Amino acid sequence: MTASLTTAQACEQLGVKPATLYAYVSRGLIRSVPGPSGTRQRRYDAGDVQALAGRQATRRDPQAGVQAAVQGSLDGLRAGGAGGVTPILDSALTRIEDGGLAYRGVDALGLADTATVEEVAALLWTGDPGTRPALPLRARLNLTRHPRADTPLEALGYALTYAGAHDPDALDTRPVTGPRQAARILTLLHATAERHARLPPAPDLPLHARLARTWGRPDGADLLRRALILLADHELNVSAFTARVTASGGASLAHCTLAALSALQGPRHGLGALHAHDLLSAALNGDARAALRDATRRLGHAPGFGHALYPHGDPRARALLDALNAQFPDHPVTRATHAVIRAHAGDTAELPNVDLALAALTLVLGRPAGDAVTLFALARATGWLAHALETRAGGQFIRPRARYVGPA
Repeated sequence: MTASLTTAQACEQLGVKPATLYAYVSRGLIRSVPGPSGTRQRRYDAGDVQALAGRQATRRDPQAGVQAAVQGSLDGLRAGGAGGVTPILDSALTRIEDGGLAYRGVDALGLADTATVEEVAALLWTGDPGTRPALPLRARLNLTRHPRADTPLEALGYALTYAGAHDPDALDTRPVTGPRQAARILTLLHATAERHARLPPAPDLPLHARLARTWGRPDGADLLRRALILLADHELNVSAFTARVTASGGASLAHCTLAALSALQGPRHGLGALHAHDLLSAALNGDARAALRDATRRLGHAPGFGHALYPHGDPRARALLDALNAQFPDHPVTRATHAVIRAHAGDTAELPNVDLALAALTLVLGRPAGDAVTLFALARATGWLAHALETRAGGQFIRPRARYVGPA
């Protein structure tokens, strides 16, 4: 044991009485040793006391404890205990609370009913949906100078890499230019999707109509608009946090978006829709219960169901599936989706999440599985850019510390 505290000092740090301190010692939470020779006093390990005090503070105020951790406080990391920490940062962008989703205090489901993608982007980037930044959104980069990709998602990565290296506007870090730069990047992504589909750009169309044209499904334009809005942001998920960390180091918005796009491509984040797409495809060609059983056996869980932040059901999934049912009630995919949901409901209380809704939407529109992730990326780019802009404005440098557990 290194530095030690007297009984009075330990009690003061913990805010407890001696009897409680002795109980902590008996439970092995705090180590103690005999005090000065010739006395009956005990002394208590200062590190143990500090760690226990930190854990107590975190239980009283979880946000304060983990915020200290993500901002680089070693004490904050120790306070998190051995179970790990969940970073929590202040943000004025998105609220997930009581089963609802809101962008800057505006209900996202209501926005999906009435707003354009451009208006939601302006709301997230500036706080004012009426600003419509930098419209018309036009990409002024020569997209023919980067390689032709095998997939749309790969093409988006090439375009962002090229923009980060060659767009002089990306070097302008004045706050007033942020929304304009974000608009350029968002339209660049849609222009890239058009190019991958071997279509000329249509910069004067609304973004959702551009995507419907790219996919050759003008009848799906409103469904795509809803999806692009409902998926625009989802607070501090893996990809959004990546965008913030990258922005905190001073990277351009293009590079922040590229980093977030890379983080999206994991099975525990953006690629979940691929598994849901496979599930629905199997249900189309056979029995819904058998398709669920096979997918669960293969993955260890039913893809497209359950969400930790929505114990009573993902509202985004509910809204998209309702819209899909309203427009395509008799489509085989719609029927297969309902069959899968009913089959799963007979075994568990888990409700559909947005991965299942994305898979159903892309299947109804006759698109391959990969386009579910492409749609996810095009939608979430709005939020990635908002997180990068907010981080820039706050001047925050996000540098967590590691709690070393290797050999001495």
